Amino acid sequence: MRLEPRDHTPLALRIALPIAAVAAALVLCAIPLAIAGAPVLDAYGLMLHGALGSRFAVTETLTRTAPLILTGLAAAVAFRAKLWNIGAEGQLYIGAIAAVMVGSTAWAGSVFVMVPAVLLAGAAGGALLMLIPTLLKVRLGVDEVVTTLLLNFVVLLFVSLLVEGPLQDPMSMGWPQSVPIADAAALPTLIERTRLHMGLIVALVAALAMWILVARTRWGFEMRAVGSNPDAARFAGMSTSGVMIRVGLISGALAGLAGVGEVAGVRGYLTTDLSPEYGYAGIVVAMLAQLNPLAVVVSAFFVATVFVGADSMGRALGVSSYIAHLIVATSLLTMLIATLGLRYRIRWR
Repeated sequence: MRLEPRDHTPLALRIALPIAAVAAALVLCAIPLAIAGAPVLDAYGLMLHGALGSRFAVTETLTRTAPLILTGLAAAVAFRAKLWNIGAEGQLYIGAIAAVMVGSTAWAGSVFVMVPAVLLAGAAGGALLMLIPTLLKVRLGVDEVVTTLLLNFVVLLFVSLLVEGPLQDPMSMGWPQSVPIADAAALPTLIERTRLHMGLIVALVAALAMWILVARTRWGFEMRAVGSNPDAARFAGMSTSGVMIRVGLISGALAGLAGVGEVAGVRGYLTTDLSPEYGYAGIVVAMLAQLNPLAVVVSAFFVATVFVGADSMGRALGVSSYIAHLIVATSLLTMLIATLGLRYRIRWR
């Protein structure tokens, strides 16, 4: 048996292998569920019902899908150019800080002014944070995996400093949370009496825009060229440093928008537990989607369904909700194996 590189991967195989990878992950995760004493089929049924079985469940799943789309896009766009951005979590929090600082000011205007203002502020905050490790990479050759990862911890400590100091709400009775943003700066709710907000629309528009950017523009071509072979791209006259900086700014801005959605669409204020690690989950989302911006939407919805459904299943059967992380992680592993099938065919001899 030997592996032979494929000249062309059929579309049917591109669709079938990811589905098979997710199915394999569910089969593998049935083992720990059975060991925990849970009826496997009932557990998966409860998970599906908990995520999609009611109007409230669907809106909660979509509410969690929105930040996962944005952090997934942040990772997918950066990884296309071989810029390994592991810092979407920190960029998300910087976006949230910027949104609070702009959205809670006394000059609060109308919704049509404040909402664009907090969105732009959050995107700018995330972009500027990602600019630091990107410049260190292109100017000094510093490994961006290390710098972006460490910045996550630095930013979280900075958030703790702010919500217990200059940004702390005087009405919070000492609880570490920031002042609330103005009503005019809050993202409008899409469905009454739910938490589903305009951030989902922003995320879907961002996914379409990133697909057009990557697949249909010169910038996208340069991004893919630098990611495939930077030496060849440089020989062809492309500025690899310029491409890296542009990609870093776009990636950071997308993660920053995720922070805006959480603070201006869900919570209304900043806390240190604003994100249940959406930034890290975005890496899984991007890899499951094979770095395709449109597939990121489907991948994010799958991950959100698992997280929301696992909470419901855990309450009903007494199984730890960490099973959701296990399913997502196993899906990533099976997806990586499936990726081999997309690139190589097996020859028997």
